[in-house]
Amino acid sequence: MKKKTVALLLSLVLVFGVVAGGTFAWLTQKTAPVINTFTYGDINIGLGETTGNDYKIIPGVNIKKDPKVTVEADSEACWLFVKVVKDGTFVDGKVSYSVDTDKWTLVPGQNNVYYRAVTEAEAKAGVSYYVLKGDATYTDGVITVSNTLTKEDIKNITTKPTLTFTAYAVQQAGFDTAEAAWAEAAKLG
Repeated sequence: MKKKTVALLLSLVLVFGVVAGGTFAWLTQKTAPVINTFTYGDINIGLGETTGNDYKIIPGVNIKKDPKVTVEADSEACWLFVKVVKDGTFVDGKVSYSVDTDKWTLVPGQNNVYYRAVTEAEAKAGVSYYVLKGDATYTDGVITVSNTLTKEDIKNITTKPTLTFTAYAVQQAGFDTAEAAWAEAAKLG
């Protein structure tokens, strides 16, 4: 009888537990997931001219030269640089050019590297900047040739004068100054 009583009690406890357990409700909740999607930033630039690459220097005839640096649309805010290298022999005071310092600023400590900050809005839309200063005839860049240039001035020139333009861009995020950004860009050569 003892075994039957114990079995009956256990059965009652089990039934009571199932019935009672089914009537208890726990407060629970689940949130909707938050999905984080990451994309990669990018900077795309270009450098071009419409005036060609070969020029004749003729006394009194200025030469249109329009190198233009472009930050392509959907780029990131960036430090934009242009390096201007003059090689060969330009006759001092008679054949000259100048970088448009209304648009470009010389990088401190450099003598031929210029920069400008391109904002996020400009980079998203795409923007272009001419490098050389113009004059009344060529507003987008000019090599000025004096009308006093003579055969005597150029008779001993053995190396043709050249100008080489190279553009660089470095993201603004992470670089507080143009000098710091140029130190990174200069690694590209």
